[in-house]
Amino acid sequence: MKHRKIAFYIGSLDKGGAERVITNLAEYFFSKGYEVTMVTKMKEKEEYSLSAGITRIIADITKEEERGRIRNLFLRIRKLRRIIKEIHPDVVVSFIGKNNLMSIAATRGLGIPVVVSVRSNPSREIGCGVKRLLTLALFHVAEGIVLQTTEAKQYFPKEIQKKAVVLQNSLNPAFIRAPYEKERRKEIVSVGRIDDNKNQKMLIEAFLPLAAKFPEWRIVLYGDGESRGELEKRVQELQLEDRILFKGVRTDIPEKIEGASIFVLSSKQEGMPNALMEAMVLGLAVISTDCPCGGPRDLIRQNENGVLIPVDDTDALTEKLSLLMQDETLRKKLSCNAISLRDKVAPEYINAQWEQYLEETAN
Repeated sequence: MKHRKIAFYIGSLDKGGAERVITNLAEYFFSKGYEVTMVTKMKEKEEYSLSAGITRIIADITKEEERGRIRNLFLRIRKLRRIIKEIHPDVVVSFIGKNNLMSIAATRGLGIPVVVSVRSNPSREIGCGVKRLLTLALFHVAEGIVLQTTEAKQYFPKEIQKKAVVLQNSLNPAFIRAPYEKERRKEIVSVGRIDDNKNQKMLIEAFLPLAAKFPEWRIVLYGDGESRGELEKRVQELQLEDRILFKGVRTDIPEKIEGASIFVLSSKQEGMPNALMEAMVLGLAVISTDCPCGGPRDLIRQNENGVLIPVDDTDALTEKLSLLMQDETLRKKLSCNAISLRDKVAPEYINAQWEQYLEETAN
């Protein structure tokens, strides 16, 4: 890029998976000498932090400017356009749903290429009806499209697939560490927002038939969300408070889970699940739903470095948990094979792919 300027655009830097990825990318490009600006619609109370040299701009309209839903959308696009004109980056990279549409609309006629990125199942993120038609129309004029899985790419028409590329998430450097050598705890862990989609309820129900048979094992859930209260109540009713623990949101997840034995991802839908990837490189034996849009399937070789089960299949999860809980040899096999994923998702490898793609796109 001639001037090596890049602008990122997302709703906020709230502590979610997509927000972490875009923050890590911003830090990478800044470390490589790019002039980096992070534009967000809003600022949340708890966010990922940015290096001092990365400019942060809030693009939302004020309360005084608000007029009505449709009018507000146009006002936000106009404000974003003004910000982008002032920055005049060599490329704009946007993440997620409506943000992608706004970034394309805001840059029309400015001669600034836009790369949009879909971060979850496209059918969920893009939706249907008018929104889908508008998205496909605008994606035709985007300079580039980044997707996370091969299945996600197949969702789009051939014309859009031609300009799309699949780039996996890079591994959080905090999870790059020496292999765990101590004896692993008889602990099943799950990390993520506690809600209907992540479906921790299935993990709890799958554990019930096994609780008495394996009294030394327990479940530890990390995260928070709208389903936490309901699930805690369910655990209390079952009198399993000492066997199924809720630890909330933690900043030291690598240290907390690296000595556990099994990781479970029970989601109904995912993009490229960071938590699953991180558990694998830490050497946990993993069980994951084979959920759309294929992220777990891109990571797991069945019964070699992990186990895939059907979505929402509690009985299948009970069966696989029972198998792993009683077979230490199998757990060690899955663990050893899972650790090798680290080379494929190392930050320097994935970030270099992003850099090459953005350089080519901007040129």
